[in-house]
Amino acid sequence: MSLPTPTTLGLKKSFGFGDRLGLATPGHLAALRAFGKGFSGIFAQQSIREMTRTQRSAEEVMAAAQRALAAANYTEAWGADADHLKTTEDIDKTAKAGFTFFTLDPSPFVNNEADKLDEAALATQVASLLKDGIFPAGWDAEYLKGSYDAGTGGTLKFEKTGLHRAAVKYGRAIAQVGVLTAHLEKTLKHPYEVEVSVDETDTPTKPLEHLFWALELRRRGVKKVVSLAPRFIGDFEKGIDYKGDLKEFEKQLRVHAAIADKFGPYKISIHSGSDKFSIYPTIGKVCGTRLHLKTAGTNYLEALRVVVRIDKKLFGEIAAFSAGRFAQDKQSYHISATDAGVAALAKTAAADYERVYLNETMGRQLLHVTFGSTLTIGKQASGRLFKEAILEILQKNKDLHAELLTKHLGEHLRLLNLG
Repeated sequence: MSLPTPTTLGLKKSFGFGDRLGLATPGHLAALRAFGKGFSGIFAQQSIREMTRTQRSAEEVMAAAQRALAAANYTEAWGADADHLKTTEDIDKTAKAGFTFFTLDPSPFVNNEADKLDEAALATQVASLLKDGIFPAGWDAEYLKGSYDAGTGGTLKFEKTGLHRAAVKYGRAIAQVGVLTAHLEKTLKHPYEVEVSVDETDTPTKPLEHLFWALELRRRGVKKVVSLAPRFIGDFEKGIDYKGDLKEFEKQLRVHAAIADKFGPYKISIHSGSDKFSIYPTIGKVCGTRLHLKTAGTNYLEALRVVVRIDKKLFGEIAAFSAGRFAQDKQSYHISATDAGVAALAKTAAADYERVYLNETMGRQLLHVTFGSTLTIGKQASGRLFKEAILEILQKNKDLHAELLTKHLGEHLRLLNLG
């Protein structure tokens, strides 16, 4: 059986299906076919962090998607996203496996203190950027001499202090994107495209900061950028719906989408995009075809929904183990779940497992943030690894697994298409 190969999707509207266990693609494909009119699928999607936490290689992630698509005789264009790459080594690992969509994450180079600096400290930081060659002498004159017509996003204009804060906050991160894209251009032999991740910052991306990114990427000649992920206002927590002012979110999204359209063009990418049901119609309406949305952890939770329906004893062991790992594993996540709230889950009766752990915030976020520990070191009382037991249940209950994924991911796609 020949395996299908991923390709570039350009500015086509796209949907990322993260799969941490390697068995979700049949359900993903069914959801796309049933509800994803107009969307192209990215069926191999995994970040370096996820690969590390699940102990999977880039080749394994790719092969799992390819085998499932081949079995379904899928012949349409599809993508493969090497997500949240921070180094050239990350690029080399995923490029070798045939990934075509490279999400570059320069967050270690973002200066999150820029907004708090006084005028003297800000001037010192700007001087440091010039000294290190991040910007040339007189770099700010072009930005300050006029205004920028963002079409439906209105007229945008930089003032000196705000421009310098944006430069200090993002200048080194933009330069790092240049380094990583230069490496891609030099080393890759197959077609590829780039997404820039600006979402992992302490504060939302202001429209002028987004414009600064767009103009700097253009000035530096960064090629093949097909999408950019700002950090939006409100909270995009893992595993639950959007938390924030819906009207203000739409207002801000309209400006971001206009900037992407006028100064790219590229798609707006929604990270931590799973389960944000209340804003999907707005996202679909505002972004139109210039949209990419990523899902990841919600697919793992649907796998656990299969487990709880088939083997409540196993699920109870997983839940108890996850509770013991929560305090440590939550450290890299912004979530609402608390230690006290997680501890209270221990009183849940087996009959209520699915509702409490997979339909409510505390349980969903507990299981979401502990996936790595559960899939690598977690064991049943018998000594068997949780991962082995989970995979066995999924393989024996393929139809149920696909049905749940089709329903859950299909609802994402249906609501996005309402727009």
